[in-house]
Amino acid sequence: VMSKLTKLSEEFNYNVSDPGATMTFVAGGALKPIGGHILSHSSATRMFLRKGKRRRAEERVAKLVDSPDRPESEASYKLDEGGWTDV
Repeated sequence: VMSKLTKLSEEFNYNVSDPGATMTFVAGGALKPIGGHILSHSSATRMFLRKGKRRRAEERVAKLVDSPDRPESEASYKLDEGGWTDV
């Protein structure tokens, strides 16, 4: 299934997200993808989404953990009636 989704996303130039592919903490504080080698090898870019540490409850942080062409980075955002908004 993942290989078919990857081929379709490359052919039609769109994003495929798997929100069910979560990560867990292992010894030493490292993150490990749940789903085994199949999911970890079929996904090119991994993001870690969490609540922000600021006082505002609506703030969220998206951390780019692994990507073939982008450096590791973080961005703060919030969700409101108009969609995604930078913080």
